[in-house]
Amino acid sequence: MAQAVWDAVTEGTHLAVQAGTGTGKSLAYLVPALQLAADKRGPVVVSTATIALQRQLVERDLPRLAGALHEPLGRTPEFAILKGRNNYLCLNKLRTTPEDGQDTLFEPTSPLGGHIKRVHAWANSTTTGDRDELVPGVPDQAWRQVAVAAMECIGAQRCQFGVQCFSERARRIAAEADVVVTNHALLAIDALSEDGILPEHRVVIVDEAHELVDRVTSVASGELSVTTVELAVRRSGRLADESELARLSEAGNALGPLLVAMPAGRMDRLDPALAASLAVVRDTAVACAAQVRRVANAKNSDADSDNGAGDGDPATAGAAQTALVALEEIGTTADRLVTAFELDIDEREEVVWLERPEDWADTSARPPSLHVAPLEVGEVLAEHLFAERTVVLTSATLTLGGSFTPLARQWGLDADAVGTEWTGIDVGSPFAHGRSGILYVAKHLPLPGRDGLPPEYLEELRELIEAAGGRTLGLFSSMRAAKAAAAALRESLPYPLLCQGDDSTMQLVKEFAESEETCLFGTLSLWQGVDVPGPSLRLVVIDRIPFPRPDDPLASARTRAADSRGGSGFMEVSASHAALLLAQGAGRLLRSMDDRGVVAVLDPRLVTKRYGDFLRSSLPPFWQTTDPAVVRAALRRLSTSDLPPG
Repeated sequence: MAQAVWDAVTEGTHLAVQAGTGTGKSLAYLVPALQLAADKRGPVVVSTATIALQRQLVERDLPRLAGALHEPLGRTPEFAILKGRNNYLCLNKLRTTPEDGQDTLFEPTSPLGGHIKRVHAWANSTTTGDRDELVPGVPDQAWRQVAVAAMECIGAQRCQFGVQCFSERARRIAAEADVVVTNHALLAIDALSEDGILPEHRVVIVDEAHELVDRVTSVASGELSVTTVELAVRRSGRLADESELARLSEAGNALGPLLVAMPAGRMDRLDPALAASLAVVRDTAVACAAQVRRVANAKNSDADSDNGAGDGDPATAGAAQTALVALEEIGTTADRLVTAFELDIDEREEVVWLERPEDWADTSARPPSLHVAPLEVGEVLAEHLFAERTVVLTSATLTLGGSFTPLARQWGLDADAVGTEWTGIDVGSPFAHGRSGILYVAKHLPLPGRDGLPPEYLEELRELIEAAGGRTLGLFSSMRAAKAAAAALRESLPYPLLCQGDDSTMQLVKEFAESEETCLFGTLSLWQGVDVPGPSLRLVVIDRIPFPRPDDPLASARTRAADSRGGSGFMEVSASHAALLLAQGAGRLLRSMDDRGVVAVLDPRLVTKRYGDFLRSSLPPFWQTTDPAVVRAALRRLSTSDLPPG
């Protein structure tokens, strides 16, 4: 893998590498990256999807490599981590936020008020301002009082704390580094923005690349609701004309009854009344933004006068910038919502849908909200990432149905804008899957229904867990199914059973790993976020094939688009989505060379339907069976072998 990465980054060709758990893939791409930087062809940007991998890279892998490579490289390589601006404490906002939280929407004596005080105390000692270094952490609502998004920043040159700014300091350190570790969201923002956030670079390594499309889609999405309009009006305060703000508030309130009356889900046509209301919201938001911009420019001019940044009013300038961002987002999103419907349905490039809590009448629930997102992000990635840089994409799961093509198509590697070749290699795995693991499909069970887990599934699950002696990770397609299974089995099983939601996910995984007989049930974040080597995990159970919901707006729109192109929407979208999640879920079983166990799929469609071959070929090459007696006997032998002597 290291040789393939080196060849790609030196020859300027894109590379996709599937590298199974235990391969050492982070070392295999970091060594070539550091060599490239040492040859003065860096820096290299490494992007990950999860905080856990970022920490592994900057706290373990890179420090070890920097020391080990000092002699062959002739110097000690430098590395840095760079996050979005809202991950860093904003000193300007901190100084304008009372320590007791009196200007917030909660009482100073409330728990959130206490969190604000703790952040103020931490601010006196931190050298990085990095939120992740504040332990224990604080809720999002408290952190928002002391941090700003990139677009809300008034700028280092105009801010009285510009020299001390934690975010700017992190950027300066990153600019001098050989390797810069960041996340997919910031990578996408950097690629799409005119003003680069990351240091100038020609090589990008995307780890956890199977999540790239979802993270980029999220960055490129917009949301509009009565609440977002109200928040923008409140933030604008005396910064815009009162009559214009009142008009925007009225337009926002007019959205409420229209959205309440509409069904949730994807929208294929725009109701004329909603179109008119959105146009008013857009136009008034743009008008208010123009007024606020004039105020912001005036305040910035004040701050620039009389020897620079410290003499203006940073609080007012910051408030103006925050209001401006909120208004511009409303105007842009409303415009996207309207213009999305100007093309014929088969030519549209954006998807619009309505989200509404099940009980929208509940005053504590979020109000209905409109959402807009790009139908595909492949063209965007092709133009802004692959056409301008050499990219290495890697993950334990990149081949679906035995091919790189499904994900390569989603990334846009086949687009004309890429302009260069790409190759895909599977470097395999150190694990002997056929001898270490069994894929068991419960072919005898009925098809899964829509009304929760059938009794036969619960009985099968109970018998498998008993044979394994606990030690089970249950991966469910919905939280409702996970909770229902936990409730049904807790009394009948002699083993502790944890369920996602009982505590923080991190704490639950810790308890699961430390107690060998404990079982853990959960949903999506457990499919990809659990690393438990050793005897605490001997059985992974998947309740059903994780197809996207039929009413998922993006998945259904992408399915329709694939069908209209003459392809198979089901295979390109639904089956590929399920294959990716199944592979990630099955990958929880073997995490070290000594691990043994069973992946049990209760959904018989994995062997009875034609698409089952595609899905199974996306999984690690376990030995396969549909015989319940065989798998129970294997689990009992494993359970017995794990017992301590005597």
